[in-house]
Amino acid sequence: MSNSRGYDYIIVGAGSAGCVLANRLSADETARVLLIEAGPGDRDWHLQMPASLAWALQNKTYNWAYQTEPEPFLDGRRMDHPRGKVIGGSSSINGMMYVRGHRRDFDRWAQSGCRGWSYDDVLPYFRKAETYSGGGDEYRGDSGPLNVTEGVITNPLSKAWIEAAVQAGYPYNPDINGAEQEGVGPIGRTTHRGRRWSTASAYLHPVRHRPNLAVMTRALTTAIRFEGDRAVAVEVSVEGRSQRISASREIILSGGAFNSPQLLLLSGVGPVEHLREIGIPVVADRPGVGQNLHDHVDVIVKQRCTQPVTLYRKLSLAGKAKIGLRWFLFRDGDGATNHYETGGFVRSGSHVEHPDLELMFLAMATSVDANQSFDSMPFDGFQTHCDLLRPTSRGWLKLADANPRTPPRILFNYLQTPEDRAAMRTAVRLIRDIHERPALGPYRGGELFPGENVSSDAEIDAYLRKTVDTGYHPVSTCKMGPDSDPTAVVDPACRVHGLRGLRVVDASIMPSIVSGNTNASTIMIAEKAADMIRGAPANPAS
Repeated sequence: MSNSRGYDYIIVGAGSAGCVLANRLSADETARVLLIEAGPGDRDWHLQMPASLAWALQNKTYNWAYQTEPEPFLDGRRMDHPRGKVIGGSSSINGMMYVRGHRRDFDRWAQSGCRGWSYDDVLPYFRKAETYSGGGDEYRGDSGPLNVTEGVITNPLSKAWIEAAVQAGYPYNPDINGAEQEGVGPIGRTTHRGRRWSTASAYLHPVRHRPNLAVMTRALTTAIRFEGDRAVAVEVSVEGRSQRISASREIILSGGAFNSPQLLLLSGVGPVEHLREIGIPVVADRPGVGQNLHDHVDVIVKQRCTQPVTLYRKLSLAGKAKIGLRWFLFRDGDGATNHYETGGFVRSGSHVEHPDLELMFLAMATSVDANQSFDSMPFDGFQTHCDLLRPTSRGWLKLADANPRTPPRILFNYLQTPEDRAAMRTAVRLIRDIHERPALGPYRGGELFPGENVSSDAEIDAYLRKTVDTGYHPVSTCKMGPDSDPTAVVDPACRVHGLRGLRVVDASIMPSIVSGNTNASTIMIAEKAADMIRGAPANPAS
């Protein structure tokens, strides 16, 4: 591939946002588009089989495998943070749950100064992206690249869990992405005909043939180069050799909440004190780069099951072979699902405006506390996860040194605030209340974790410090906001404040985290940003 004439657009990161941008920007035949990805392609069958999601999360070939600093409010534990290092990015290794968030999330963005990002503004882009197997309507799309499979409840435990949650007072909701989020019910997923449907499958592979679109893999972008206040080129390392590639229109960072701020800092854009500490020449003092980091924090309550209906019965070597053979032959069965069939969105108290807790049920008790295992305990069990949707704790990302290959320093400060700790205590008690309802009576054995002897606030807090884990949804390290906000990194058009020819388009620009899994919203952000970059009129507000 010759780089002598450069490109109009360079997109750094072929993930959930980058693949969308590559598709939409290269639709203009006159625009030369380069998409750069540090990882390899996504053809490995493990990435395509939905049930193999734990393998994808653990495999370092396709995973940046970041780790936090010792978390001060979690007994000093270091937390593993998988991020996709592969075509499709984290959409190629995630749990495939399709959740948009609550309308108030986006209205808050608009109210904070991000005009054009209210729910009415973004709903058309959610619909534009999606083809929903349940059919389109005023909320769901029916002709977009992203196939979303309607949630189906097959396991008797999942059905009993829904009944138990309704008995506990939570409404049944057949579509948490429709008119109302609150309630419990089936959860849709980004799969299609039994395969994971990443943004690579949805947006990139169908247009790889375009002559104006080039894709580089196993290529690490090490710096952005500037002429004055304009971004004009990137430095890329391929097999140890560095090359400079120019962009005549724009450079767009889509590396996610870790890699995008890391690249800005390496390029001299960030808090001036930190850049000087590392020894990087300052291009632009943007205090918000790497700040405001937050994530959904996850707790699990695990229960023994008294009947042989859990996934444990299917996960022997012979059982796994049977699941795999059926998937390879027919693309269906237990290999074609993420097994998180049911869940819901509830409030931790009557004082909460809209759901602040997300529930996810799994008809199996995993063998370790961490989310990244999909191995069962050696007996029948089940578990309910709960994520805190709008945490108040905040962390940061910083450089360890000026070497682009050195992982950044990451600290979330999980459970830093009393509000977050109180909400997670409520989450444990709320799950227990559901587990104790009559519908689960025929299946319910003793509580495995935290254990029935853990009941006081202090005992639950100790369990939380020992076991909570990431929800895999880091955001906000390049926060979007108006010029008047000194902590904002990009403006409402995703342009980096004070610089020209440079945008950030990914989950890092969220002013605050959405009340649900972040992948769907990241795809929406990229769809909307693509129109802004092309100068196309925005889709009419809904």
